[in-house]
Amino acid sequence: MTAVTDTPFVTAVDAEEALAASITAWLSARGLDPHSAELADTPRRVVAALAEFTAGYDQDPAEHLARTFPVEHSGQPIIVTGVPFTSLCGHHLLPFSGTATIAYLPTPGAPVVGLSKLPRVLDIYARRLQTQENLTQQVTAALDTHLDALGSACLIRSVHGCLAHRGAHKPGAAMVTASYTGVLRSDRHIRADLHALINTMP
Repeated sequence: MTAVTDTPFVTAVDAEEALAASITAWLSARGLDPHSAELADTPRRVVAALAEFTAGYDQDPAEHLARTFPVEHSGQPIIVTGVPFTSLCGHHLLPFSGTATIAYLPTPGAPVVGLSKLPRVLDIYARRLQTQENLTQQVTAALDTHLDALGSACLIRSVHGCLAHRGAHKPGAAMVTASYTGVLRSDRHIRADLHALINTMP
């Protein structure tokens, strides 16, 4: 018989205190005085910053995408462009920032979601430990799951701290990713029309 061991319950407060203690220990190991006037509040600030960067784990995009309303539309895609975001790279815990274009093609007669909800969905996923590839696909997956759409798209262009400030040291080099679903993936003419429409916008 396998022995059953009790796993101690760890609260969010316990975890934050443990993280702050670890940061204090790292500062000390780096030869710095974590109790100096300059660094005394650093562990607390880092914990608060990480909590903000990962707040998306506590949110569900379904709550925003469920708020639809009926509207007469011409069957053309609904697009939001130039949506700014910052996320935290799951590999190095360094930020990457950029802009996204989010679009979906509603089924004729189906209700649509308010435009503010599309950036909110992006923010929910961006405020998690991420890779840009996953972030792009998570946005379209959420739209497909919660909206009656014929297809969706997400295009992201961003600059990564792990590429700009360490390793290769290539500041300004940008990464571009795209995710298409439904008819926007299967029909190149519809996809081309989408890009033509995006490119007409300032």
